[in-house]
This record gives sequence, structure tokens and C-alpha cells, in this order.
Amino acid sequence: MRRRLSRPREKGGADTGPSPVDRRKTGSKHHLICDGRGTPLKVITTAANVNDITQTLNLVDGIPPLAGRIGRPRRRPDSVLGGKAYDSCAVRRELRRRRILPVISRRGAPNIKGLGELRFVAEQTFALLHQFKRLAVRWERRLDLHNAFVSLGCGLICWRRLKKAAGP
Repeated sequence: MRRRLSRPREKGGADTGPSPVDRRKTGSKHHLICDGRGTPLKVITTAANVNDITQTLNLVDGIPPLAGRIGRPRRRPDSVLGGKAYDSCAVRRELRRRRILPVISRRGAPNIKGLGELRFVAEQTFALLHQFKRLAVRWERRLDLHNAFVSLGCGLICWRRLKKAAGP
């Protein structure tokens, strides 16, 4: 009778890195951009030690065309809101070059009044996404499988919002 021998496998997977909290363990992080109502538009998974600012332009460029009104679908938002983690002259310059108004708090300065209430929408979307237990802690080694589950979670969030807006 043949038995399957257990072999130690490599830890982690693609896009994992040292955790900023516990350097012993590797982890990954989700970067998210959503509309003003909290509908997720684009999610990127990176290693846990990647700065948020490096993914800002990838998120903005990854927004799919939004249909709804007559005419060409919109590809870019009017403005982008972000916390102090997204403060950079290069990012501000690139957003302005794309005709997007950056509303980002500057480091060392007091927060923009009312920005916390607007940032709550993105934090709420993160909370909804991480309610799916499989996304809160990454168990898959393969990044494509994890990204598939993230896409499925975003689809479920959108479906629930549409169902709620349609009414009974």
C-alpha cells in the first residue's frame, strides 16, 4: 500500500513579505479604491511591507470604465481622497497630469476638515471585504486564487448593494 508522504512546503507565496507588526511572519495587504458610496472599483494585493503610496497610480489607472450616463463611459474620477499615507509630490503631480484633483492630507499638517468622514467609506468597504473570512487571513499560496476570491467578494458586495437599492 502506497502512502502519501508529507513534505514540507515553502511558506508564503507570491506577493508576501515581512509583516510590519510581526517580522517573523509573512503576509499580504489589500489596496482598494472605491467610489463615494463604497462600491469597490479596484483591489490590488501586495506584500505586507509595500507602502500604500506605491500603489496609488496603479489603483487609479485600473479603474474600469463606468457606464450609466449617456455618452462615453467615464474612465477617471474627478477627485481622489486619501490619508497622509498617500502624501507625495510625485503622486500629486501625476494625478493633476491626469486631470484628477488630489484631496490628500499633508504629513505634519492637521487633517483636512471632514476628510475622516469621507475616508470612513473606504474603511467600511475594507470591513465588508474582510468579513469574508477567507480574505481577512490569506490562506492561499497562489496569488491568482486569492485574487479570484477577492474579485468574488467585491462582486458580492456590489450585488448586495444593488439588491438593497432595488428594494423588496
